[in-house]
Amino acid sequence: MNGNMIIKNASELVTVSGFQAKKGSEMTDLHLIPDGAVVIQEGLIKAAGKTGDVWGKLTREGTDLALFDILDARGKAVLPGFVDSHTHFVFGGYRAEEFGWRLRGDSYMEIMARGGGIVNTVKATRKASKDELMATGIRRLDSMLSFGVTTVEGKSGYGLDRETEIKQLEVMADLDQIHYVDIARTFLGAHAVPENYQGREEAFLDFMMVEVLPEVADHNLAEFCDIFCEKNVFSVAQSRRLLSRAKELGLKVKLHADEIVPLGGAELAAELGAVSADHLLQASDEGIRALGRAGVVATLLPGTAFSLKEPYARGRFMIDSNCAVALATDFNPGSCYTESIPLIFALATLYMEISIEEAITALTLNGAAALARAEKIGSIDVGKDGDIVILEFPSYQYIPYHIGVSTVEKVIKKGNVVFDKEKRGISYC
Repeated sequence: MNGNMIIKNASELVTVSGFQAKKGSEMTDLHLIPDGAVVIQEGLIKAAGKTGDVWGKLTREGTDLALFDILDARGKAVLPGFVDSHTHFVFGGYRAEEFGWRLRGDSYMEIMARGGGIVNTVKATRKASKDELMATGIRRLDSMLSFGVTTVEGKSGYGLDRETEIKQLEVMADLDQIHYVDIARTFLGAHAVPENYQGREEAFLDFMMVEVLPEVADHNLAEFCDIFCEKNVFSVAQSRRLLSRAKELGLKVKLHADEIVPLGGAELAAELGAVSADHLLQASDEGIRALGRAGVVATLLPGTAFSLKEPYARGRFMIDSNCAVALATDFNPGSCYTESIPLIFALATLYMEISIEEAITALTLNGAAALARAEKIGSIDVGKDGDIVILEFPSYQYIPYHIGVSTVEKVIKKGNVVFDKEKRGISYC
């Protein structure tokens, strides 16, 4: 596991080349290289181009090929590792019964009244030990890796208190040390208003801002701070107050914005210079244009709309409005219990008027930009981490075409094969 690898003869090398988010029409440019090759040395990409050119340069320089693992990708497409930039994957318990209740037509408030919803997961996560959360976290990361995900974002938000919020973030930090999938951590303490603060939202935000947020920042437990900016949860003014404090403490900011009603979350994200605004099902035209002007990544979560049978976010309009659009799973125990990247591809291309090329960009480079990591991951460029996906098929177009089924054959993390479908699993050190 030395991080030295050469991939050659790829039918398509899909580089998605770039070091910042692609906006609007730029999202269609995948920088394809037929018969492509990639050289990874000590975990970093050292060269990418046509196989003949790359191989010729290695020969001229007298490179000792014995130091490299060599993979022949003839008949295969090679892409950057996928970046799932919005998930809630560390939680206790499950809410399978709520799926049936929703199918029966029960409303969110009816489900809440019988102890369901976020409150259900909060109770289970508070009870869960760190070891229990680690064990389930590993299984979920293993599954994500098999779908080609090499970097994932994980949010807290199922504690709504100091102890459990910190516990979730610490578990993610520990998982980041032992698992191949890199984890970007987001503090989402303001995910909902807990029962003991109902009607006292300002007091709850004061508690988070005074008792929890400084500890998160001081101990580097998270890179980002997020808030559920929504009607009957946290207002635009309340969200501005919390996120402004987070920025003062050195955290980057994100928003759950305009998911249920057009509240103005997109406009707030633009005003604050957020890294991303997520959901955006009900974002206004002006809010969308403001995101484009401000360079805020619009992270769309079609799996959630699909699961809840809600209208999809206006991906086509956002791209045509010169936004940088990312796609993510929103993996969580309630509204979207799936980590399936092929499902997200299918929904985006079939129902959101997003092209296959745009979807590739949205799940690689723009996903990386939604985590402020576009200079390090998200494309096959010299100097970036050697995070690579090799498909079973010769073209990226097979990803949505094989509906809901993973076409990933191998996953390479920093120059090492860490998942191989042919060998039925993950290769641990």
